[in-house]
Amino acid sequence: QVQLVESGGGLVQPGGSLRLSCTTVEIIFKVADMAWYRQAPGKQRELVASIRGGGTRNYADSVKGRFTISRESAKNTMYLQMNGLKPEDTGVYYCYADVPKTFLTHKNTYWGQGMQVTVSS
Repeated sequence: QVQLVESGGGLVQPGGSLRLSCTTVEIIFKVADMAWYRQAPGKQRELVASIRGGGTRNYADSVKGRFTISRESAKNTMYLQMNGLKPEDTGVYYCYADVPKTFLTHKNTYWGQGMQVTVSS
């Protein structure tokens, strides 16, 4: 069973920063396109940022200029650096991996367990 292990969530004041991490097994990390989603209370889950295996990045308009997505191959870990946090960034953040069919993998998608990020004074 493939796992995406998340860490880094918590409570922060407006204007503050957090760094989220998502770690998985090496074979998945090397081939997957990965992303961060979030779900605010009473709202649908939305894409926050994505990073393809080749490094191409995309961001939701609401986080451009404040959030940075990256991946570190040596640690099989994806990050989301969140700066200038606002109350509207509050929600449960999920790590996501889209795995293509390759010689060693089946096509599949995986989600992390989710972690709370609360921006409040």
